[in-house]
Amino acid sequence: MRQKVILKPSETNLTLRRSFFNREVSWLKFNERVLEEAENKKHPILERLKFLSISASNLDEFYMVRVAGLKSQIAAKVDELSDDGLTPSQQLQLVKDVASKLMARQQRCWEKIKSELKKDDVFVLDPKDVDSSQKIILADYFRSNVFPVLTPVAIDPVHPFPFIPNLGISLVLLLRRETDGEELRALLPLPNLMDRFVPITGAEDTFIALEDLISLNLDLVFPDFSVLKSAWFRVIRDTEFEIDEEGEDLRRAMGSALRQRKHGSIIKLSVNSDINKEIFEIIASELDVSLDDMVRHRSMIGLSDTSELYNLDRPDMKFKSFRIRFPERVRELDGDCFAAIRAKDFIVHHPYESFDVVVQFIRQAAIDPNVIAVKQTLYRTSNDSPTVAALIEAAEAGKSVTAMVELKARFDEEANIKWARDLERAGANVVFGFSDKKTHAKISLVVRKEGSRLRSYAHFGTGNYHPDTAKVYTDLSFFTCDSDICEDASIIFNFMTGYSKPTNLKKISVSPDGLYSQIKSLIDAEIEHAQNGRPANIIVKVNSLVDPSVISDFYRASNAGVVIQLIVRGVCCLRPGIKGLSENIYVKSIVGRFLEHSRILIFGNGEEIPSDKAKIFITSADLMPRNLYWRVEVMVPLENMTVHRQVMEQVMAANLNDEAQTWEMKSNGNYERVKSTPRAFSAHEYFMTNPSLSGRGKSLEHNPPRKPE
Repeated sequence: MRQKVILKPSETNLTLRRSFFNREVSWLKFNERVLEEAENKKHPILERLKFLSISASNLDEFYMVRVAGLKSQIAAKVDELSDDGLTPSQQLQLVKDVASKLMARQQRCWEKIKSELKKDDVFVLDPKDVDSSQKIILADYFRSNVFPVLTPVAIDPVHPFPFIPNLGISLVLLLRRETDGEELRALLPLPNLMDRFVPITGAEDTFIALEDLISLNLDLVFPDFSVLKSAWFRVIRDTEFEIDEEGEDLRRAMGSALRQRKHGSIIKLSVNSDINKEIFEIIASELDVSLDDMVRHRSMIGLSDTSELYNLDRPDMKFKSFRIRFPERVRELDGDCFAAIRAKDFIVHHPYESFDVVVQFIRQAAIDPNVIAVKQTLYRTSNDSPTVAALIEAAEAGKSVTAMVELKARFDEEANIKWARDLERAGANVVFGFSDKKTHAKISLVVRKEGSRLRSYAHFGTGNYHPDTAKVYTDLSFFTCDSDICEDASIIFNFMTGYSKPTNLKKISVSPDGLYSQIKSLIDAEIEHAQNGRPANIIVKVNSLVDPSVISDFYRASNAGVVIQLIVRGVCCLRPGIKGLSENIYVKSIVGRFLEHSRILIFGNGEEIPSDKAKIFITSADLMPRNLYWRVEVMVPLENMTVHRQVMEQVMAANLNDEAQTWEMKSNGNYERVKSTPRAFSAHEYFMTNPSLSGRGKSLEHNPPRKPE
């Protein structure tokens, strides 16, 4: 059960703010670090552009989910304080102040990148830069490729203002008819499925934004009118939805909820910085948005679409490619995953080692006549998922296939509904878990007949079964045939399919019932070691640290003398380096070429790290309330000494030693980039150029933590 953070009556909001950093602002601080990579001139220019698009996309989702949540709390008159002692209204105002500066910085960054692209002969033209010959070329392109899909809409009592979907971009116009001088209003939505950047024929690597192409050819759309005033705008809607927990068919309920999402209330309205007052009043009136929800942009609206330009065939403007290695042990055994696992547990480090081994594990199960059952969780995967294809192949071969498909994986709901149908048609047993919690655990279980007995093989991942994200996310895949772990996995699958509460687990911890209590007991054990004069160390690598109970436990440990090193990529609500609270806690964030996604916990167990006696776990969960109490997650111990040492002496040591892409968190919540030299150690570079974990990777020394200020 979740441990409540109990404050004495005399403790005030000031105490809360001293103890916890605001979650929403911490997320914005993370996105600032992402944007910093877009401004980092050490990176190739197209990689910088990619970081900009990621930063913009992240911020869109932040508004769709987090800001929408704050606004819903305000509308519902929720007066519960956040962990740092703020009301929803106070948080919303704080978020707007920080986000507005971030958005202005994104706009400036785009202008700089666009200017610097010219040095590499890549041009994104403004309308004023298009010469007369290019205008003729673009007009021909417009007639053939854009005009047929445009739908101009008059705005009058007969033609009501149309619905604008989430992330939809539209042009509002005030027009005057040439024949009689009558003025009218019109709307011109940007086609959703068209590329945002249009290449200009005859000019290599030269583009114009689709909205600028349309603006240049409005005379073809409204031939009898002159344009008096116009402005582009973009809407972001609330994407959260409720589902009926008592519904008979969760899939049908999700389909209905997805339709509801498309009509969510508007959370943010982006407009041109020079928008005319009359035009804005039209938009605000028709969309029922207030001035507080409007953001003016001096440049391009919807910067997330700049990711399209990254697809240019210009390797000289991108990171140098590296060789993705296939796990050595599997390769030496002619690709036999089962033989490799029987020989010894092994771990695979993505993206440096190929995700293909995970697919091969499922595909081998599909074609192996001795395999009788395959069980798999699916949270997110690709549109052409090889994992799902292998499961379908296994089901069609007559094997017992169980797929736990999470329909509530945000923004992947429709894709998961499709996969569920495909799997059902192939004969798989498809289950959707729980209506009141998400299944976020990453588990595959294969049952194989070997002689007179059955042997189970398991895979546990810190990331999704998604071959595309596996190329840019750092994650760990753990393969084992340990009988206790595999039996635990079977019990957990029974929990997901039959709701039977997982009891008598031997090695795996599972949320929502046992994961936090296990973490707490491990922290308590380190406190006891410190109190008895033994070395006491905790090292944790996660994406987010939010849960107040875990943070309070870390504070208790720090005060007892436990040395705690936290590698938290994104949101961190813990305040490090505060005397009497967290003076033994050091927090760093790594932001670079790859998205740090692996979740690892190490407890010294009474010895200095690195130590063979340390307890090491990988998990699908971040240290957030949703993961610990409202989701199905798993935490798995790494007991095989080879795997144990690989994770401790390579993966974690490299992350702790990194200086090239490290940010240190200060007690005020701000981050400072570690000063690095051209030869500064980079965890990403180390793994790109060194042998695979499953081969003979070189161990690294663990540097002592920096003393917090």
